[in-house]
Amino acid sequence: MRRTSIPSLLLILAGVAVVGWPVLRALEARGVHLPPVPWLVDAAIVVLAGVVFWLGWTVRAYQKGDRPSLDGLRAARTLVLAKAASLAGALLGGWYLAQVLLVLPDLAIEPRRDRALAAGIAVACSLGLAVVGLVVERFCQLPPPPDGEERDTNGSTATA
Repeated sequence: MRRTSIPSLLLILAGVAVVGWPVLRALEARGVHLPPVPWLVDAAIVVLAGVVFWLGWTVRAYQKGDRPSLDGLRAARTLVLAKAASLAGALLGGWYLAQVLLVLPDLAIEPRRDRALAAGIAVACSLGLAVVGLVVERFCQLPPPPDGEERDTNGSTATA
């Protein structure tokens, strides 16, 4: 599995924001207004980032020798969760960025300013989730094989 690249995450974030902004404008033109971003969303994203980081930290501790054992399946699941967290962070960040862009021209109106603030905090939390996902992916990276050995396609080492 290849590591998630930062340019691809930025492309996802920008793509969702660019597509979401006109959709939100069209909805508002028809009289459909989305509710403001609840603070519970921010808390949930931060808790998710914390759980992903904690799981990744256990894999890192095992690789450094601070933890005696670790199930290989748990490490693989942590890697997949980290990849999903980085992608979800980029997607959510783009969605909430589209909401910020929507209310940006109306910041003089207090309810719109509050909505922009809540969505802006959600963007920051989402970007934090994406960064935690990238960091945990690095935690799950296998160390290089010892000198004179090659890693085969399954990840195990064989002597040359």
